[in-house]
Amino acid sequence: MNGFLFLLGCFVTIVIATTFLANKLASAPKQKTYGYKRKQFFMTKAEHIFYKELLQVVGNDYFVFAQVHLSTIFDEKVRGQNWRASRAHISLKSVDFVLCDKEYVSPKLAIELDDWSHAHADRRKRDAEVERIFLEAGIPLLRTTDSQGLAEKLRAKLTPQQEF
Repeated sequence: MNGFLFLLGCFVTIVIATTFLANKLASAPKQKTYGYKRKQFFMTKAEHIFYKELLQVVGNDYFVFAQVHLSTIFDEKVRGQNWRASRAHISLKSVDFVLCDKEYVSPKLAIELDDWSHAHADRRKRDAEVERIFLEAGIPLLRTTDSQGLAEKLRAKLTPQQEF
């Protein structure tokens, strides 16, 4: 009889453990699979036109990168601050173009092409914060609405040793 009770106890324990594990696995969050499709264009039409003119002005003096996230340009690990929060603060922000020197691929100037969307209140707040970040980090930021006088605008923002 003791053997039977022992086997029954083992069976009940196995059933309970199996049920518990099955419920635990069923309630575990499942990773969502997202779908994506290719964008037809990397830039807006205005950005593309500006980009072509920018390449003509800077020639072979700089690398020109488009749609650059601030987290690529800036190091958020500043002593005394929560670096995860500071990274999150810039992770969704980007600038339209960045000029980098060709020797070290070091950012020398960022460019924001301001279209109609920059007139919205939330965008103006975002733009002011982006300007503050660039100023604090010592990287010039050129804000422009078009490519008129682009060479002069770039010269005004770049230091003499950075000019093209």
